[in-house]
Amino acid sequence: MSLSLYNTLTRKKEEFQPVHAPQVGVYLCGPTVYSEAHLGNARGPVVFDVLTRYLRHLGYQVRYVRNITDVGHLESDADTGEDKMEKAARAARIEPMQVAQHFTNRYRQHMLGLGCLPPDIEPQASGHIIEQIQVIEEIINNGLGYEVNGSVYFDVPKYNEEGKRYGKLSNRSIEDQLAGTRANLEGQSEKRSPLDFALWKKASPEHIMRWPSPWGEGFPGWHLECSAMSRKYLGELSDIHGGGLDLMFPHHECEIAQSQGSHSHSDEARIWMHNNMITVNGTKMSKSLGNFVLLGDLFLGPTGPLASGYSPMVVRFFLLQAHYRSPVDVSDDALQAARKGYRKLMNGLRLLDKLVVSDSLPVVSEGDAKILTTDNQQLTTEAAQLLALAAKPAEFLDDDLNTPRALAALFDLLKRFNTLAANPAALAEVGPAALAQAAATYRVLVQDVLGLRDEPRANVEQLLELTLGFYSEAKADKAYDKVDQIRGALKTQGIVIKDTKAGVEWAYSEE
Repeated sequence: MSLSLYNTLTRKKEEFQPVHAPQVGVYLCGPTVYSEAHLGNARGPVVFDVLTRYLRHLGYQVRYVRNITDVGHLESDADTGEDKMEKAARAARIEPMQVAQHFTNRYRQHMLGLGCLPPDIEPQASGHIIEQIQVIEEIINNGLGYEVNGSVYFDVPKYNEEGKRYGKLSNRSIEDQLAGTRANLEGQSEKRSPLDFALWKKASPEHIMRWPSPWGEGFPGWHLECSAMSRKYLGELSDIHGGGLDLMFPHHECEIAQSQGSHSHSDEARIWMHNNMITVNGTKMSKSLGNFVLLGDLFLGPTGPLASGYSPMVVRFFLLQAHYRSPVDVSDDALQAARKGYRKLMNGLRLLDKLVVSDSLPVVSEGDAKILTTDNQQLTTEAAQLLALAAKPAEFLDDDLNTPRALAALFDLLKRFNTLAANPAALAEVGPAALAQAAATYRVLVQDVLGLRDEPRANVEQLLELTLGFYSEAKADKAYDKVDQIRGALKTQGIVIKDTKAGVEWAYSEE
């Protein structure tokens, strides 16, 4: 079975065929860094992290781009309101780029905590003004952009007249689009049509973030940055472009129109992928409802609707329990269940290290783990069943990145490992080669593809206090062999024990 992915543009699953195999270009719309990242900001990066990991596991050479929006994202999708970056900067009385840098740093820390590998390229909108101006000029030259009072707009009706269809990604009709547009909002009167969207906005006198352009000082429209940066780093037609379902319209719809209207004349990406939204206890996550879950608060806890904190790996496992195209509901019960499931998988990794195999066990590299063979040797029934279980998770990942079914298949495989661990006769019947192959597959899928790693859960200070208690008891009992043993064990960890008048203390070794 080969990898298939659901394409929002065609509304069906399609066999994945790269534009320029084995190279694969993947673009994910990143955050607007005007505030702390929330749980909704994490779902796309986790999904696309698994996607890029799996593509690499399959042998593709992936270039993964995830942008940072630090300019041009206005409060309203109708091209009105204050720039979100400037609003945050004014509230804090600092420079907009200070806001951007602070929250970009925080976002990166949270993504690393969640096990997301850094993107290959992480471009910022403010660093690609020249590229964005070039795209605007191409759109104007192609007759699909017009300038009014220093602002430039994309002409949606003319685009449709030329045989294109603005709305094909979101499947929205013109009537639906007009119903959602209020033409009497500030700044709308200069548009030829309420459907038109901004490519460049003239900066008002009080606007801080501004750049020179052929149309005067201003700043790019929010939708433009991704079209320009995707083309710069992935070419005129990339393989996969994605983001949250809330970005489908108008953001991604505008991206396609911009790419079609520029000299690229493409849909920007062959496959458009969208992850679904997050709810909290069945209700849409919203600041106004007080159920907004910030990542930093979620990791520490308790926060808002949640009674406790949950570690980044538990949150990652929780997000992978649902298919990326399905909504995810956040609750203490769901996160506590995810914590149990995550720890069960981690215990599985520890179990594999304890399974006894013969000295003749062949070495299986991680790169070979997806090839479920035993060198054409005759398989026993036990071995064949084990290898069949080991093949299942990848089959589900091939089916539109179905992580919940892949996890369920891994638990089935783990159940068989537990059975083998308790039954030496069955383990011997499996044989070392099949066991090694299945074990390697489990490790690679859990750690390298799903990106789940073991998190230390012990409190070091508490463990040291407990150890010092055992030390004091041994000393009081004159069990000097245990006293020396504890001292020696701690010294290997760079800790020395000090007997003082105030009692037993510890310090870092200075040797």
